[in-house]
Amino acid sequence: MKRKIMDTLVKWREKENSRLPLLLSGARQVGKTYVMRELGAECFKSTVYVNFEADRKIGSYFETDIHAETIIGILEKYYQTKIIPDETLIIFDEIQMCERALTSLKYFAEEAPEYPVIAAGSLLGVALKREQFSFPVGKIQMESMYPMDFEEFLWAKGKEILAETIRAHFENNRPVDEMIHKEALFEYNNYCIIGGMPAAVLAEITSSATLSQQEIRQMLLDSYIADMAKYALPGESVKIFAAYDSLPSQLAKESKKFQYKLIKSGARASQYGESIDWLIRAGIVNKCVKCTQGFMPPSAFLDLTAFKLYYSDTGIMSARTGMNLERLLGNEADHFRGIFAENYVACALRSNGYELLYWGSEGSAEVDFLIIKDNHVIPVECKAGDHVKAKSLKVYREKYHPIYSIRISTRNFGMVDQIKSVPLYAVFCI
Repeated sequence: MKRKIMDTLVKWREKENSRLPLLLSGARQVGKTYVMRELGAECFKSTVYVNFEADRKIGSYFETDIHAETIIGILEKYYQTKIIPDETLIIFDEIQMCERALTSLKYFAEEAPEYPVIAAGSLLGVALKREQFSFPVGKIQMESMYPMDFEEFLWAKGKEILAETIRAHFENNRPVDEMIHKEALFEYNNYCIIGGMPAAVLAEITSSATLSQQEIRQMLLDSYIADMAKYALPGESVKIFAAYDSLPSQLAKESKKFQYKLIKSGARASQYGESIDWLIRAGIVNKCVKCTQGFMPPSAFLDLTAFKLYYSDTGIMSARTGMNLERLLGNEADHFRGIFAENYVACALRSNGYELLYWGSEGSAEVDFLIIKDNHVIPVECKAGDHVKAKSLKVYREKYHPIYSIRISTRNFGMVDQIKSVPLYAVFCI
């Protein structure tokens, strides 16, 4: 399945002598191994694939000398293959299982830039924090990988023309044909349930799949929960799970600001702050921080005590809440549609590289998201239906006079009174 990050990896391959080792981070099962192997198959003559979790023995060879020349010699003997400069891709997978392998990236950068090395790891952020690894600061190129976005989902379903049509109409603000609009909205709702985990998407589009996408999503949810016990410190895993388990009730509130009391009566930030940080570092949740002003730069006006947490994938969210497509489209699911729409937008903006921010006034006014475009702060309001009146957005516009605003809803494309109407299915274009 086509992934957008491949463009970044191909550009990295073309750098040659100025190329640093690349470290790919992201939540479990987002497709890191797949894209690294795909890069090797498409852009190199050969690949040496090292998995430090599957083969613990290879990690033992990194315990002494980790200079590039030594490591190259070890890999050639161990895998019985010749490693040729600029022609052989070296992949270090599950690198969090071998601290010395991570440190060795520094020596590849300094001593042997002609050898392309790409590395990835599950729960890498957690491992780096927990083990206090010697991190090769300034010696690697870091890239983040997220679940498949809605455009990649359409590509996987063979609907490239629909994706191209959506992009074209986003750019010119002209409504799409009503039939196309309805088709795209249906696929959006379908995506909300399936999510962007490649295994779930593949099961959905493969008629002969052994497991259904519902079963795969439940397995992924279960594996995330298992990781909390496996990779957290003793005594911490219970608090991590409790914080994670509170997400449905957190998102169901009118104001989605995270409230510790929903974890446990009397709970405080001092008790659960580290647990929430663990979930963020693991890539299981996305954090959206409150901004108290609509001026540049937003980082100067953050209220770090006020934030929202969103699932990093709507498919995991639907598995946790027991939501299916029939229920989501039903007449009684208006509130749930709003929750899924907002979480979906958070995922889409994060995968496009935006820092997640929202605005809240001293009163009750609140704008769902703020993004930075061309050195301007742009308010983004999210609606799950076609009822688009938003008092908070009006308050924000009257106070800060943004050059334009974005309203996401089920309405078609358009631009009225400097408010850009973006259908839910077109958020990947922002």
